[in-house]
Amino acid sequence: MDKDIVNHNVTINSRKNIIITGVKKIDSFDEHEFLVDTNMGYMTIKGNNLEIIKLDTLEGQISIKGMIDSLDYKDNSKNHENSLFNKLFK
Repeated sequence: MDKDIVNHNVTINSRKNIIITGVKKIDSFDEHEFLVDTNMGYMTIKGNNLEIIKLDTLEGQISIKGMIDSLDYKDNSKNHENSLFNKLFK
């Protein structure tokens, strides 16, 4: 199955669980931030005590638990790579 065809959906339950479909890859993650490449662009999830509880690479789905503070989309331009690179070397 081509992951670009998979629908992109986000379900948040009580700011404690998030399920995301249409995931291409996870670029980085720690207990405070996830950077996820989705069919609709890069997504940043910020919070506390974040951890992966389920990852289905075949279906392009991820489930994360923890306290979710924010969710933000970035565009798919090359500027994303530059900003990530700059972020590492601040």
